[in-house]
Amino acid sequence: MVDLIEKFLRTFARRGRSIILAYDHGIEHGPADFMDNPDSADPGYILKLAREAGFDGVVFQRGVAEKYYDGSVPLILKLNGKTGLYNGEPISVANCSVEEAISLGASAVGYTIYPGSGYEWRMFEELRTIKRDALRFDIPLIIWSYPRGGKVTNETAPEVVAYAARIALEVGADAMKIKYTGDPKTFSWAVKVAGKVPVLMSGGPKTRTEEEFLRQVYGAIEAGALGIAVGRNVWQRRDALKFARVLSEIVYGNKKVVEVLGGQS
Repeated sequence: MVDLIEKFLRTFARRGRSIILAYDHGIEHGPADFMDNPDSADPGYILKLAREAGFDGVVFQRGVAEKYYDGSVPLILKLNGKTGLYNGEPISVANCSVEEAISLGASAVGYTIYPGSGYEWRMFEELRTIKRDALRFDIPLIIWSYPRGGKVTNETAPEVVAYAARIALEVGADAMKIKYTGDPKTFSWAVKVAGKVPVLMSGGPKTRTEEEFLRQVYGAIEAGALGIAVGRNVWQRRDALKFARVLSEIVYGNKKVVEVLGGQS
């Protein structure tokens, strides 16, 4: 059997680190996310941005991949998603199969779970089938592990993020996307309990300043994360390519925030 973690690293971390440009937001939040930078409404713009910034991959839902993916950047096909219109207990079910994702050119597949939800059992049950198919087709599975619902009152609490990381390991992730805890020390514990599974920090909502996000990224890398899976904090900015290149200096170039900001703290 192919080592799917190693396959993920060969494709999405060729320089030893990884930046994935996430773009599954249209279904999750609606087109309002694209208003800060109207160019971002065009998936072709996202592909061009990832390509010119030298990022390691993009995340698309199936409909976007069908109509826009051109093979120029490795693709993670997101198999599930929910809308922001739904107001019930968190649940996200598949709208695409592993086999279909491969036919669309995917080099990996992604699936979100919401541990703590009253529907976690259903997502875990569906994930079992997806993991089986990922193994059958030798394609890495990236798990978005976001505890929500039930007893979860703070998604970024260190103990919650660490639990999310451990769950992703336990259910078969070949890489995982988890929230940042707010500081390197507590995030390093989440990375540790993830075991052999590479950790990508979730980019989250656009921060008030560029410096704020860059410090989060630097902290995650310092804590041992492989890299980041970021969307809004790049393509919502009008100068998205410029910021993407600054981000690359931290992730790939090991530079400190003060260096990439030209000496301004």
